[in-house]
Formats: sequence, structure tokens, C-alpha cells
Amino acid sequence: MPARHDGDAKPAHRSRSVSSPTVAEVAAEAGVGKATAARTLGNYGAVSPEARARVLAAAEKLHYRPNSLARSMTTGITQTIGVVVADISNPFFAGVMRGIADACDTTDYTAIVLSTDEKLAKERSAIGVLIDKQVDAIIIASAALQPNETAHILEAMSRRIPIVLIDRKVRGLDLDAVVINNRESAHDAVRRFVELGHRRIAFVWGPTARERAADRRRLLALAESWLWSDAERLRGYLDALDEAGIPFDPELVTHCEYNEEVTVGAVGEMLALPDPATAILTTETDAMVGTLRAIRAAGLVHPRDVSVIGFDDSSWASVMEPPLTMIAQPMLELGRAAAQHAFARIAGDDGDAVVEAIPTTFIPRESVASPRTRISAADGR
Repeated sequence: MPARHDGDAKPAHRSRSVSSPTVAEVAAEAGVGKATAARTLGNYGAVSPEARARVLAAAEKLHYRPNSLARSMTTGITQTIGVVVADISNPFFAGVMRGIADACDTTDYTAIVLSTDEKLAKERSAIGVLIDKQVDAIIIASAALQPNETAHILEAMSRRIPIVLIDRKVRGLDLDAVVINNRESAHDAVRRFVELGHRRIAFVWGPTARERAADRRRLLALAESWLWSDAERLRGYLDALDEAGIPFDPELVTHCEYNEEVTVGAVGEMLALPDPATAILTTETDAMVGTLRAIRAAGLVHPRDVSVIGFDDSSWASVMEPPLTMIAQPMLELGRAAAQHAFARIAGDDGDAVVEAIPTTFIPRESVASPRTRISAADGR
């Protein structure tokens, strides 16, 4: 008997039993036409309940897996949502992404995530990639500040791709948006400072560059070139000062380049004023960390010398000594809500744009106290 050569054996991976069954094979197993099986498996068009049940049972028996490329060519639907965020490593955006993923888990959708570092050039490239991928909708935390910076978003809209804004609105775009109640949250934080007797209340935030406005009017004009969410928080801060009859002092408002070192210097100047800040509201994590470093560098302690409240609660805030009072943003809820708005638009909802503002949660800890008269270390502080 001649020796058997390796080439005489058929590779196991070519066995028909491990190949993915076709729509035609599912249709034959279910005893329906191929078109009926395709409509059932693609979840489009009209199919009787009886035929649908038979097709789904056959698909399960044969271990059918849909060919997403073929389905998208037939239906125009890719079952994907593009997500564009400023920084995927930021705990806030990571939480938002988890909320979007949770919502996608309840459907057949998959999220494609791109990060931009708050750079418009990267954002434009990301939108181009998602258009090429033919995503069914886009959820975006845009870095665009003015209408003349939104051509890439308008391009996606012109292709009838639904767009949902998250975390911030974009001036000039009438789109669905899921945000927090920024203005009310900042107002509430400053009001709490006021109720404890503070009148030298600072506002520290971190968008684009360190600037100080000479007066309130100029500051509000500058805010029109900031991210919408930051401008809203500034307005909440000013609302609370007005309500308490506290005059605006431009030396107590600064913003920094998402840079702790710049924040340390700016806050240090506020703490060194003849009439220094006794309370500070920070609007994001870098601003809070820089503020805490400035307090320490000045030889001060919170809340004994300076009270602090920040946005974006995280685990480290609760283990600080003393623990930090924070405004917690509902990250998961923001992501889930944005995904639901996207799903509704994909399904054909063509109603007016909706702005959904989700409330924050104020978490009182131990970084806020009544102001006290500052005395020097030489006097035995």
C-alpha cells in the first residue's frame, strides 16, 4: 500500500461544517423565500410573525452570523455609531463612553471611538474617517467654538448623517445635544460659598489661554469665544455674585491652558492679593489640581485658609485630606442619553432638535468652610 502524503488530506478548516451558512441556506432550513430570510435577518421590511420565528429558529440552529458589509450594501445601514471625544483618557469622557457602550449593548450597534485632544484639525480628520466608514450617526464633543469652524460637521449633516452633540453645544448649529445644567451647577456652588460668608470668590477654569478681562462686559464678550459649557459656568458664577450683591473683580477670574503649571501661577497671584481669594470654584480636573498645588505652595491649607469646590468628581477627590467637595457630572447618563437620541434619529425621527440638560449631583465633603482672617506663618498660623 503506497505511503500517504500530507497533501492527500484535506485541511480541517475547509470543512463545510465550520463555514458560515448563507442567507439562502437559512431560508431553505426555514422553508421560506430568500427575500423573506434576508428581511428577517437584516431587520428591515415587512415579515409575518410566523415566518420571522421560523427564520430566527433556523438561523440559531445553523449558527448563522450576518455579513455586515453585505447587509449595509442592501439596507444602507452599517449598525455603527461614530463617537468623537476630546480625550478618551479623561475620566469624564471615559465615563461617557461607557454610557454609550451600555446603550449599544442593548442593540446591534457598535461604537467607533476617535479622540481629538480638543484640536480642530484632528476633529475634522475624525469626521472624515467616520463619513468614509458610513456610520449611521455621530456623537461628538466638538472643539468648534464659532459657526465658521463647523464645515466638517455640516458636511456630515449634508450626507444625512444624524449628529448628536454631547457635553457642549456648538454655536450656530441647531442639533440634538445632551449636556449638564452647567449654569445652575456653578450658581449653586457659589451660592454655598456665599452662605458661609465668603465674598472673595474666585473662578478658575482651563480652556484655551490665560486671560484676564478688565471688566465684566469684556469678560462676557471673551466668553463667546470659549467652549459653550465653560461660558455657561462663568455665567452661573456671575449670576450668584449678582444675587449676593458681590461686585465683580476681574482679578478673581482666570483661565489656563489645561495646564497645571499655569494654573499654579494664576491661583498663586489670587492668593497673594492684598484682599485674597477665600474660596475657589474650579471647572475641570487640571484646574483643581493646579489650584491645590498653588494653595500648598502658598503655605496654606484647605479649607482652613481657602475653600474649594470643583467639577468632575473622581475617586481621588474622596481620598484627599481633607476630602474635596465636588460637582459630579452624570457621565453614564450623558452617554446613554446621547446614544438614545442617535438611535431615534437613525430610526427616522425628524422632529426639532432637542437639548437635554441632565442635572449634576453636589457632593459635600470637607473642603468648604467659613472664611477666616488670614495671618502669616510668622505669627504662628
